[in-house]
Amino acid sequence: QVQLVESGGGLVQPGGSLRLSCVFSGSAFSLYDMGWYRQVPGKQRELVADISREGNTAHAESVKGRFTISRDNYKNTVDLQMNSLKPEDTAVYYCKADPPKWFNANAYWGQGTQVTVSS
Repeated sequence: QVQLVESGGGLVQPGGSLRLSCVFSGSAFSLYDMGWYRQVPGKQRELVADISREGNTAHAESVKGRFTISRDNYKNTVDLQMNSLKPEDTAVYYCKADPPKWFNANAYWGQGTQVTVSS
């Protein structure tokens, strides 16, 4: 069974930085595509950035140049470095693990970590 635990959220001033981390508990982390999503009340959860098992990354247009996703297949972690934060980045951030198709399993989600950008 896979468990995801996020950490690193908090309150930060506009222009500041935070680093979110997601720890993957389970086996075969290196085979999973990983992603960070965020959600604000009343809106759909949206993709922020993802990283494939091969290490290919993609970032939402709204965060390009400010956020960077990375993974460590030895530590079973996926991080999101967030710089130049804006008030509109305020949301609950979730980690997602997508298994390879041959696992025939559903994706896994973490419980979320709150990020608040405010002066």
